[in-house]
Amino acid sequence: MLDTTIAGSLPKPAWLAAPRTLWAPWRLEGAALEEGKRDAVRLALRDQEAAGIDIVTDGEQTRRHFVWGFVEQLEGVDFSKMVTIGIRADRYKAEVPTVAGPLRRRGPIHRDEAQFLRTATGRRIKFTMPGPMTVVDTIHDAYYGSRAKLGLALASLINEEARELAAVGVDVIQLDEPAFNVYMDEVRDWGIEALNRAVEGLPCRTVVHICYGYGIKANTDWKKTLGGEWRQYEQTFPLLAASRIGGVSLECANSRVPISLLGLLGDKDVLVGAVDVANEEVETPAQVAAVIREALRHVAPSRLFPCTNCGMVPLDRELARAKLHALGAGAALARQELSRAR
Repeated sequence: MLDTTIAGSLPKPAWLAAPRTLWAPWRLEGAALEEGKRDAVRLALRDQEAAGIDIVTDGEQTRRHFVWGFVEQLEGVDFSKMVTIGIRADRYKAEVPTVAGPLRRRGPIHRDEAQFLRTATGRRIKFTMPGPMTVVDTIHDAYYGSRAKLGLALASLINEEARELAAVGVDVIQLDEPAFNVYMDEVRDWGIEALNRAVEGLPCRTVVHICYGYGIKANTDWKKTLGGEWRQYEQTFPLLAASRIGGVSLECANSRVPISLLGLLGDKDVLVGAVDVANEEVETPAQVAAVIREALRHVAPSRLFPCTNCGMVPLDRELARAKLHALGAGAALARQELSRAR
């Protein structure tokens, strides 16, 4: 009950990649890089376990970026043709590769990483991948000619990969879709269809992560334009409630999301963001418990999973560790309150 997890990423050690940097290049090469990635995963697991996190991830230590880890292994994506585009409705610019031909997986992409994660911990594991719409929004298309066609093609490849991850013991597969908070018409027109295709037939639990982005300036500046209430979820949650996805991970800590919107998710699992990743203040366990308490007014305890708002890769490692401990301790407080109330 109230099992904890994180949105996905944790800061990388400075010996592996530049700290507090998205798309940071690796500082190791060859066999040393592969060994360094595994060591970083072990450290990420130990940090989560010490903080009392119940469903752990690899901290995305093996990937430069949450989208690139998947895209780099696709045939049809040309990294020699990098293009600067505006992503998330031109919220910020990024240099991205070009889709130059039909997309195919060259083979398993994350299977070895998932197998290592499975052997490195006795806890339940979650593996994160980018959702179809977010990948579409983070690459340049010069082949499909339609965001919907490209998104559905990607969804089929994500599903192939997800089936292999479930087969090696992944308990939860999470698709990251920050683009769902930006392109509301596209979510309705083809985003849900692509999400359904991506999770079709999976035997494990599934989650889609929809947040307001990493705690970087472009995102925090955007949030200031959203008004007194952030109601993007009001448009997407009814659609998700009718979808194949098993749960939704969302941002609640220090946000202006009306907590009552959780009721629109029907019987889905809810990974409620109870730790803010966009500031450098460490929450107290009482503050975390307060967010959980509010969420419990709209979600049954059996379906509520305290979580972080988003990934923590841009944060200082010590700060991220402290926030993990706050999450674990706050969930423990909330469990005690529920037990006393029974």
